[in-house]
This record gives sequence, structure tokens and C-alpha cells, in this order.
Amino acid sequence: MQEVKQFFIRHFITAPVSFGSWLILLLGAGMNFFAATGLMIAMYLGGTFTIKQVQLSSNVKKLGMSRSEYNHIKTQIAEAKGKIKKLNSLYGQVRSVQAFKQVYEMNNLARRILSIVRSNPRKFYHVERFFYSHLDSAVELTSKYSMLVNQPLKDQELRVALQHTRETLNDVNKQLEQDLRSVLATDIEQLQLELDYVDVTMNNNKPLLQMKGDLPHDRKQNNER
Repeated sequence: MQEVKQFFIRHFITAPVSFGSWLILLLGAGMNFFAATGLMIAMYLGGTFTIKQVQLSSNVKKLGMSRSEYNHIKTQIAEAKGKIKKLNSLYGQVRSVQAFKQVYEMNNLARRILSIVRSNPRKFYHVERFFYSHLDSAVELTSKYSMLVNQPLKDQELRVALQHTRETLNDVNKQLEQDLRSVLATDIEQLQLELDYVDVTMNNNKPLLQMKGDLPHDRKQNNER
């Protein structure tokens, strides 16, 4: 979402500036149409590139990362996106309801993890093995299963291989669930701290709220008087 917002900001700034400069060069300075258009394109491309670099530096500074770290994480995110797309393409190739459910769950978990890391690249370090190993295992095993299940032979050896692959896919699915827990752990801890703070604050304010008016016992005594 932030990347989309920054994309529109870049072009919202550079488009009117470039077009205005083109009009000035063409009408005010009497420059040749093609020369003015070439300068406009150069200004547009140069402006968007410069603003993009400024935005990138700002993002990196806020995250407390080096630019190389940030670029590496972005590369891993892009590669993971391609792997998830491949995993998604295997839906129609698995014929078992159990295997279909496993692929669906793995795909769903992987997309959630990727979405969280995209919104907060620092969380990449909580699930590095997801990017380096677990997602690869999910794609490779699903590809292997889809290949085996579509074979015309249905002998005992093939059935054993399919069963073993399904069991391994189940293990990978559990590992992806653990990856999702890991990437959410800090958010859950932060939420719990905020809830504890609210509870403490409300409990501390209760005596103050009661002191603003007479207590029921005091009101009863005043009425008797």
C-alpha cells in the first residue's frame, strides 16, 4: 500500500512540473517541438527517479536498515511472490481432496506471511527460513505430488510415494503455520502490552471517578440528616 501511495506521489509531482516546463519551452522560449518534448521526457524520468530515491532513503531510515538490506528483502519478496504464484497454479493438478485442501492452506498461509513482510520488511528476519526453505519445500513437494498423481500407473510403490508426499506436505503446512505465528509474535506481544496498560490506567482512574460525586453511603447519610 505504501509503495502504491509513493508511486502516485512521484507522478503527481513530476507530471505537472514536466508539462509546465514543456509549455514554457515551447511557447515562451520558442523551442523546437521535438527538442522541447525530449526535454520534457527527460525531466519527467529524471524527476521520478530522483523522488523515488528520496522515498527509498526515507523508508530505509525509518526501518533502521541499510539500503542493501532493504533491496535484499525486496528481492526475496519478489521471488516469494513468484513461488506463491506457481503454488497457486498447481490447484488443478492435484486430484485428492486432502491434497487440494493442503495446497489451499499452504497458499493461504504463504500469502498472509508475504503480505505482513511487505508491509513491514523488518519482519523478514522473523521468518527467514520461510523465504529460504519452507516455501521452496511447499512448491517442490506439491509439484512432485501433482506429477505422481497424474501418472497412469497405480502400483503399490506409487501409492506409497503419494502417501509419503501427502504426509510431508502436512508437515510443511504445520511449518508454515509456525512461520505465521512467528511473524505475528511481536504484534501480539505489543497488543497485550497495550491491553495491560489500558487495564492499569482504568483501574487507577476508578477511585478518581468515584471521588467526583458522593458515594452511595454518603448520600444515604445526608438524606437521613
